[in-house]
Amino acid sequence: MDLFYRRPSLKTRKAMSNTALKLRHVPGSRFEELVKAEESIKRFTKHEQVKIVNSGSSAILSVMSTFKDNIMIPDMGGWVGFKRLAEFCGLNINYLPTDFGLVQVDVLEDFIEKFNPEALFITSFAGYMAEQPLNDIYRVCEDMGVIMIEDASGGIGDATGLLGNGEHAHVILASTGSPKTVNVGNGGFISTNNTNILESAKTILSGLNADPVTCAGIASEIENAPHIISKTLETCRYLKSQISDFREVLHVDKQGLNVGIPDKSPKKLGYLLRKGLNVHGGSIITVCPNYNRIKSNAVCVEIKNLDIQCMTPENLQGIIQILKTDF
Repeated sequence: MDLFYRRPSLKTRKAMSNTALKLRHVPGSRFEELVKAEESIKRFTKHEQVKIVNSGSSAILSVMSTFKDNIMIPDMGGWVGFKRLAEFCGLNINYLPTDFGLVQVDVLEDFIEKFNPEALFITSFAGYMAEQPLNDIYRVCEDMGVIMIEDASGGIGDATGLLGNGEHAHVILASTGSPKTVNVGNGGFISTNNTNILESAKTILSGLNADPVTCAGIASEIENAPHIISKTLETCRYLKSQISDFREVLHVDKQGLNVGIPDKSPKKLGYLLRKGLNVHGGSIITVCPNYNRIKSNAVCVEIKNLDIQCMTPENLQGIIQILKTDF
């Protein structure tokens, strides 16, 4: 079973290489790769304003710097950078109780009323395991005067139009580092119709610009996003349905980009799975408790980390057979 860690497409790597070979800088100008990348992102997010930065963390930091007091994040299944960067910005963090990372709208309403946060930071998928009800979350935030920020690193290109869509988020941010859906090895972006956000973050953003090579990669690779996310979701649906016949699976009825499996000895199971699922260039196993996934004993098989060329029927059956092993 040959498994490979996700890489940018060959076309994207060539676009980045060609840009690097002809690299030049004209002071005060907006290079063509930047303009192309911005326009590509706008087509997906349906926002009017886009800022491309050098990493996903830079995008989060820039947006967080525009708030003054309270923000809200999920109690699990988000991104640990939300917590660390909020602390760096001196913000008070309110943790929203969830169902293994999945937001419950009635609980959200209660906690917004109780804590009055300025903003809610959330990821498209709860721990990459389950699609968040973003439309309902956005409606609550809109009605209650809270700015909703979606980290759509995994959700860009969603065919249903529910994820990474500016109609369901005041601000969309994303990493384009490895192995995200739009994977160029580095970079990130902020997308919004709220001009105050970008204006307030102007000073920080001035030092976080992405280079032309990264922009060329984003403009190319984002075109692959619909196929990548569709294939990954399809693969996880199949694996969840098969694995649930012999193991418990978290959020088994929800769409996601990985497969969460509760286990009493997650470190042991994770070690054995890493040995059985040898991935060239990286790993597809996350051991929990882990804030980025769930805060209880489990192992996540990160299908989102796999190159989609590896998602063949033969390889999927191999993964299933390894998980059937009595560890």
